[in-house]
Amino acid sequence: MEKRNNRSRHLAAISLAIMGAGFLAMIPFQDSLIGKLLMGGFEAGLVGGLADWFAVTALFRHPLGIPIPHTALLPKNRDKVTRALINMLENDWLTKESIMEKFKQIHILDKIFETVEKELHSESVKNSIQAFSLDVARKVDVERFAPTIEEEIKGFLLSADSSEFLQKASSHILAKEYDSAAFDYVLQETEKWASQAEAKIVLGKLGKQAIDTTEADGLLKFAIQSFSNMITEEKVGNILQSFILKRMKNLQQEDNRYRHMILEKIQKELGSISEREALMSEIQSWKNKMVEEMDLTGQIKGVLAKSKDRLMAFVEKDSFVDDTVIPVVKKFIDEIKADDEKVSATETWLHAKIAGLIERNHSKIGKLVRENLDKLDTETLIDMMENNVGKDLQWIRVNGAVCGFLIGLGLTIFKLIVM
Repeated sequence: MEKRNNRSRHLAAISLAIMGAGFLAMIPFQDSLIGKLLMGGFEAGLVGGLADWFAVTALFRHPLGIPIPHTALLPKNRDKVTRALINMLENDWLTKESIMEKFKQIHILDKIFETVEKELHSESVKNSIQAFSLDVARKVDVERFAPTIEEEIKGFLLSADSSEFLQKASSHILAKEYDSAAFDYVLQETEKWASQAEAKIVLGKLGKQAIDTTEADGLLKFAIQSFSNMITEEKVGNILQSFILKRMKNLQQEDNRYRHMILEKIQKELGSISEREALMSEIQSWKNKMVEEMDLTGQIKGVLAKSKDRLMAFVEKDSFVDDTVIPVVKKFIDEIKADDEKVSATETWLHAKIAGLIERNHSKIGKLVRENLDKLDTETLIDMMENNVGKDLQWIRVNGAVCGFLIGLGLTIFKLIVM
């Protein structure tokens, strides 16, 4: 650009020099027809070139350094030119309305999705996502989160209604007939214990003790004492063992009426367990006390530490971004794209936010232009303007010289004809 400007300046100077040299050269030949014609052309060209040189130079500086009035127009009116430029930018070229209207024509969400989908597959973005995810996982503070999690767990357990839980549990037990299975289990375990020799001895001692300590009067007392003298602990044990084993066998039979009576009683108690306020209150108090005394911090820290290690190992895998992050992002984008209403609402929101930014910051365009211009001294600013528009200005000088030459020829011919 600078070479072209210098070339234009040289061409303008050369054209002016040619006109001056031509004028001087034609002075000896001004008596001839050709001499008069050329001298008139060169004279007018010289005047036109000098006039245009003066006009172009006067825009930027004083011609020949002489402070002629109404010259060096741009340096003298720098502030006025700056204000005019800012006013033109803000109110004519880059108005708020024109900027907003241009943004309304842009589908911002599509541009965002296009950029995201394109950049997701670049190695730099993949590495950044993996590094960021690993940094987040590494910064998880187990010591900090454990007490909070413990507090939340205890709060949930304390607020839980025991009666509701027991009611659901009892309903489930009845629906699955766990009461019958539990009853059979108790009968079987009792039968196993009663069939042992040790059980017979225990039963014999307890039975004999019960007979000997039974209080009675008169004939009943005599009969009991007579019976106690006749029977031994072994015999009592055999009798009780046989009785218990037989009853256990009978109660395990599905058609046994005593079994049905016992199960009906159990089922009735389970069905109405939530209605027993005293029991529910006692269970609730026991539950609350147990929860308050629980110390889960250590266990929670251990679980969180292991989870953190697993998470970091998972993120460090080479396939983490491709197999986990990208599918999630693509699914999210596809879901939004498929919902026209959501896309429209998002576009409206984005345009509203951008319009707000433009509204709040539009005046900064002028401030930015002024700040950048104020950073430059006048000489530098003039040089920049000359470098950018100097080529066209220098051609004005060339055109002035050439046009002046042609006009001079025409005027000279006109004078010859008239005179």
